[in-house]
Amino acid sequence: MIGLDKAGARWTVTLNRADKANSLTRAMLGDLDDILAAAAGSEVAVLVITGAGKVFSAGADLDEAKAGLATDPVWERVSGRIAALDALTVAALNGTLAGGAFGMALACDLRLAVPGAKFFYPVMKLGFLPQPSDPARLAALVGPARAKLMLMGGARVSADEALSFGLVDRVVPDADLGAAVDALVADALAAAPDHRAAIKALCEGRGG
Repeated sequence: MIGLDKAGARWTVTLNRADKANSLTRAMLGDLDDILAAAAGSEVAVLVITGAGKVFSAGADLDEAKAGLATDPVWERVSGRIAALDALTVAALNGTLAGGAFGMALACDLRLAVPGAKFFYPVMKLGFLPQPSDPARLAALVGPARAKLMLMGGARVSADEALSFGLVDRVVPDADLGAAVDALVADALAAAPDHRAAIKALCEGRGG
């Protein structure tokens, strides 16, 4: 239920449980963790994460969430691995992003969304805490008040609102999402690994 396409130095990971809105099970998160661990030890230059069908991910599988998955450390491990990659990481949000799936999108360098995507993280309503790193990453993108709007106020944010907030970087038509991602990653794929890593470090305040 996790697809992986390796095209040279570009890896594309697909959440592939479209009949369940790509809700994530413990097994799927384990597979993601394994893939990202392998990426960290490879020559990968670009990592793209997307979903099958019309939804990126509805978050945790509800049955498994109630059985403890909602607070499992695997979520934080997955987002941490994404954030630590020297590769250019892109969340190609083919539809709605909800709940625990926010972590992997927030950890990416860039987020592209289709016009019909919605964004919500209903931890207040459901009684769970967000992943530890998510509030700070969300606030860094949209500001503390808007982070509280989503995490505490339960706001459902449209793609256009997400763009104006800074939560996503571009909104592109569904049919153009793949081409838009291709255009954004071309320079990173062509760059020398040390050059790419140095620029990413400078953007993140790690250069000196």
